[in-house]
Amino acid sequence: MKKVCVVLAAAFALLSLAGCKEEGASGGTAKIKVEVFDRGTDGGKTNPANNKWTEWIKEKLLKDENIAVEFVPVPRGDEQTALINLMAAGTPPDVAVTYSLPNVTQWGEQGGLFDLAPYIDTALADLNAFLGPDEALPGRRMIERNRNNQSGKIFSIQARRMNVARLNTFIRKDWLDKLGLPLPATTDEYFDAMAAFKANEKQLLAGVQTNAALIPFALTGIRVDWDAGNMLDSFIDPTLSDRDRWVNTAVERSFVVPGYKEGVRFLNRMFNAGLVDPQFALYKDSQTLYNNIKSGIVGSFIQNWDQIYRDSDKILADLQKNVPGAELVPVDCFVSSDGLTHKTSYDPAGVYFFIPAGSKNPEAAMRYLNWLAKYENYHFIQTGPEGTVHTVVDGVLKLNPNAGDGWIQNSAQNIDYTVMMNGLFLGSQEENIKALAAGYTWPADVIVNAYTLAMANARPGIVVSPKSPLAAEGPVGETLTSKATEVYAQSIQARPADFDAVYDAQVKEWLGKGAQAVIDERAEKYQAP
Repeated sequence: MKKVCVVLAAAFALLSLAGCKEEGASGGTAKIKVEVFDRGTDGGKTNPANNKWTEWIKEKLLKDENIAVEFVPVPRGDEQTALINLMAAGTPPDVAVTYSLPNVTQWGEQGGLFDLAPYIDTALADLNAFLGPDEALPGRRMIERNRNNQSGKIFSIQARRMNVARLNTFIRKDWLDKLGLPLPATTDEYFDAMAAFKANEKQLLAGVQTNAALIPFALTGIRVDWDAGNMLDSFIDPTLSDRDRWVNTAVERSFVVPGYKEGVRFLNRMFNAGLVDPQFALYKDSQTLYNNIKSGIVGSFIQNWDQIYRDSDKILADLQKNVPGAELVPVDCFVSSDGLTHKTSYDPAGVYFFIPAGSKNPEAAMRYLNWLAKYENYHFIQTGPEGTVHTVVDGVLKLNPNAGDGWIQNSAQNIDYTVMMNGLFLGSQEENIKALAAGYTWPADVIVNAYTLAMANARPGIVVSPKSPLAAEGPVGETLTSKATEVYAQSIQARPADFDAVYDAQVKEWLGKGAQAVIDERAEKYQAP
C-alpha cells in the first residue's frame, strides 16, 4: 500500500507539472531568475549577468524551451551571506547555487526548498544521465547524493566535479638554485629550505625593487586551513578511519582530529623561527598574499594546484615581469608518519544547486537545469565559438579563456553558467586532462606535472550519507568559522612553551561555541557507506 501511495504521489506531481507546462505554453513565455556568481570585472571580466554568454543562453533557451531567463549576480566572496539575505527576504532566484551544505540542509528541513525527488527520472532525465553514478557512495546516483534518508526528499543536487586536484605547495626554485639546495622532499628539508631563505635574505633579494622583508612562507589569517592545507593534513594520523575523520570535523576544520594539532605546532615552530609572514593574521583576503608573491619577496606558499598559472591572477607571469629569472615550481614534500605525502583532493561532487520553494515557476526552473545538461548546450557554454574561444590543434581542444570580442570567461570553463559541472568535460578523463593542460598559456607538461603532484597520495574528502539530515552546524557555522581564525592566529603566534596551553584553550572555546554539538550529532548520525 505504501508503494502504491508513493507512485500515486509521484503521478499527481507529474500531472501537476504537465499542467503547469501546458498553461505556460498557452499563457506565453515562462520567466525565471538564475543566480550567477559575480567575480568582479578586473582583468577584463564582464558583467556576469549581461555578456556574450548570457546573450547566447537567453536566445537559445527561449528558442528551445520558450523560457526567458534573467541572471541575478551574487558576490562570489560573500555568496553565503548574500543568499541568506535573499532567502530571508523571500526574493531568491528560481535557480540558486551555494557551497554551503549546512545552509541548504537547514532551508530544506524548514520547508524553504522545492523537493526534486519526484522528477529525477522525468523532468530531470538528461541531468540525471549526465551526472551518472556517485563514485563516493556506491549504489547511489549522483543526482541522489543529497537525498534525505528518512523522507526520501531531494532538496539540492551537486555538480559533477571533473578535476579533483586541490592544493599544491609552490617554492622559489631560483632561490634554491642560488643556495645550492635541491627541491625539498621531506618536511624537515622544507623547514631547512625556509630557514636558508631567511638566513640569506640579502643575497636572495638583491636587485629586487622592494623595501619589504623576505617572507619564507606566506599565508593569510582568514583561511589557514587552506593556505597551509597540505602541510597540516600531512600530520593527521594516516591510520585513522573515515568515520573518525568525518565525525571529528566541524565547518571543515579539523582541530580535534588526531594528529592535526601537531601540524599547527609545526606552523608555530616556523613562526617562532621567523619563517612565517609576521602579518599573516591581519590579511582578510588573498590579494595581499598574491601581491607579496608577485613582488618577489615570498619563498613558498600553498594555494590551488594551478594558482600560479592562472591568467586571471597572473601570479607567475607578474613575478617574472617584476623579477626576471624568478621561478616558482610545485613540490610534494610533506611526509606523513607512514612515509607517504598524504593530502586531500576534492570530492567528485561540487557546488549545490537548488530551487527555492518560493519559486513561481519550478517547472520552468527544472526545464532550464535539464536543458543545461544537454551536450549541445553545455559544450558551447564551456568552449564557445571555434577560432575565438577555442581552437583544435592535433586533435586537442585548446581554450582561450581571455578571448576578445566580449567572449572572456569570468570563471574557469564558465562553471558559473554550467552549474551541474565543475571543470571541462569532453567525454573522457583522458581528453579532459589534455584539454585542461592545453588551456593555459604555460607549457602543457608544466600543467600536467602540477596536476600529478597535487594528486599524489591524495584522498577525496569523506562523503557520508547520514541517518538523518545534519542540523547542528547550520545555526553556528559562521560563529565557528570566525572562531577558527582565532584558534589558528593565537596558536601559531604563541611562544613554543605556551603552545599546548593556548591551543587547548582556544579549541575548548571553539567546541563550546557549538563545534562539540556538531561533532556529537555526527557521531550519532554517522552511517557507513
